[in-house]
Amino acid sequence: MKIAVWNVNGLRACLGKGFTAWLERTKPGLLGLQEVRALPEDFESGVMAPKGWKMAWNPAEKKGYSGTALLYKKAPAKIVTGLGIPEFDREGRLVIAELDGWVFLNGYFPKGSGSERDNSRVPYKLAFYEAVLARAEQYRAQGFGVAIAGDFNTAHTPLDLANWKSNQKTSGFLPEERAMIDRYLAAGYVDVFRAQHPEANGHYTWWSQRMGARARNVGWRIDYFLVSQELAPRVKKAWIEPEVLGSDHCPVWIELEAPPRT
Repeated sequence: MKIAVWNVNGLRACLGKGFTAWLERTKPGLLGLQEVRALPEDFESGVMAPKGWKMAWNPAEKKGYSGTALLYKKAPAKIVTGLGIPEFDREGRLVIAELDGWVFLNGYFPKGSGSERDNSRVPYKLAFYEAVLARAEQYRAQGFGVAIAGDFNTAHTPLDLANWKSNQKTSGFLPEERAMIDRYLAAGYVDVFRAQHPEANGHYTWWSQRMGARARNVGWRIDYFLVSQELAPRVKKAWIEPEVLGSDHCPVWIELEAPPRT
């Protein structure tokens, strides 16, 4: 089963930039979208979800802002939208799919910067990290494997961004934000792309739209699959598609082997 996540930076715009052709070519078993920035009623029937696909939405209350969604052909056993915490759910930041023996948490983690490009939203961001981890641990306690994926809005190590020295006081690479990724790893989650490419740099998932950053590959790796130790052995492959355009982020993938027969 191939699973992908992609911050589309506005689904309406991405649909006009080859999204449907990419979807039909790659055929993920599950696709988590972040920063959808749209409501279901914004789309005509058949445009919202390409033919043959179904979509579960968790839009933000504020129009044109945030929002997550899940695309699938075979319905998961259960879909849950949000955390049940109003301060996060009003921004539509999480869709959860409960599957056969494992759970997929598709999240759009907040930026730490506010409207003035300060770091005023860092406490909110860190609180969301904590809430998602707590929910994931509840599933693990019930015997589920867990994959937490999406736009984490944090580069973990200097390998994960091109200009790390000049960004040490920038939200997205602050020590307290990076420490939250450490916290997930210490709790028993594996950054599966980094596990398969431990020393590789230059593998990014987001690029500024200014100064030709993408063409020069001056980017950040801020989109991840963090997979619980119970599920990680089933990850056959983890990869990034930097050549896929349509957003300032690119799709990120894993391929899961079928569970062993008992």
